[in-house]
Amino acid sequence: MYIVGIDIAKKTHMGGITDDKGKHIGKSFKIDNSVEGFESLLKKLAEINADISQFVFGMEATGHYWLNLYTWLCDRNFTVHVINPIQSDALRKLEIRQTKTDAIDSYLIADCIRLGKYCDTNLADDDMLALRDLTRQRFYLVDMTSDIKKKVIAMMDRIFPEYESLFSDMFGKTSRDLLKECTTPEEILSLDTTHLAEILRKSSKGRFKQEKAEELQKTARNSFAVLLSSQTNSLLVKQMIEQIELLESQISEIEKIIEQLYSKFDCKLTKIPGMGITLAAVILSEIGDISRFPDPKQLTAFAGLDPVLKQSGMNKGLGYHMSKRGSPYLRRALWLAANSIKKWDPSFAYAYQKKIDSGKNKSQALGFISHKLLNVVFTVLKNNIDYVPIFPPDVDVSKLAEKAIKSLSPN
Repeated sequence: MYIVGIDIAKKTHMGGITDDKGKHIGKSFKIDNSVEGFESLLKKLAEINADISQFVFGMEATGHYWLNLYTWLCDRNFTVHVINPIQSDALRKLEIRQTKTDAIDSYLIADCIRLGKYCDTNLADDDMLALRDLTRQRFYLVDMTSDIKKKVIAMMDRIFPEYESLFSDMFGKTSRDLLKECTTPEEILSLDTTHLAEILRKSSKGRFKQEKAEELQKTARNSFAVLLSSQTNSLLVKQMIEQIELLESQISEIEKIIEQLYSKFDCKLTKIPGMGITLAAVILSEIGDISRFPDPKQLTAFAGLDPVLKQSGMNKGLGYHMSKRGSPYLRRALWLAANSIKKWDPSFAYAYQKKIDSGKNKSQALGFISHKLLNVVFTVLKNNIDYVPIFPPDVDVSKLAEKAIKSLSPN
């Protein structure tokens, strides 16, 4: 048997072949990420052994660049092992020099397969891949929207610093419609009060009328604003408001498709109180096939929520920290979901409050219940069962859960 280790890159992969004893067969070679490059790979294998069924392949799950070669090889009935880069990196650390080049990495990957020091990364089906791509794109659009909103706030602080206090939400419909027409104090004062009142009335569906228009113009008249480049900044704010509306319409469209795709899976994550479809879809698509994880500890490591001890020499005070390896999307979704669930589920509210009472800060307490949520997710997905809250045996559920939820309420 021969093992072909492939170090994945965007345009040109690097391959290295060993036998089952670990002996290198020839020199490392380049594989263009194209049909011609893949065909040349088959020719090279045939030169070593006419029976190319004797070859198995190993590659790292590097971004999305491995998918083309992986599917091409699988279509030709080759055995292909896709491993996590962390696993090959662990083998590299056993070497004294720990040299890293594409050529060396290809043989290192082959050694991982030969020694059996790996866990296969399974390729999800089309619907699961689509769900993962959509949820990641949604995060990207949400982050972009958030960045633009920060820029709008910073810009308005210069050209109309009092504006933010006039509306409970600067990015609500009424405020947006107004900002698309006038942003600076000068522009607001240039409008007839009746016309300004009509803009506010239509946008707010009658909530704001003449009084709000007069308040706006009075505030604009007494504004302490920077007059430099006010026209330019006004144009930029109007464009950014339009960008925000476009991004939010795209987010809404993506969320509808996410909901449709998620409904195809027999997944009970939304039975957890406070868990919405969008975050459930992120968690499901990032985990993929739950059978890849024999126990919750492996799933915890995949999410990067596992504790790592940091000590050095006589310094024993560094303590444990979250590793933050693995999928950042899964970790983020768990964090957001835990923050919502603790407001709706008594057992999570109790666990969170208990950590706060023990002296942990809010971030540490939220990290703890994110870990707790991941264990719940593992059980629900592994056994395909509904979620049931569990309390320690010595807890008076009716009183402590009620107290915990009450402590999390805004009022």
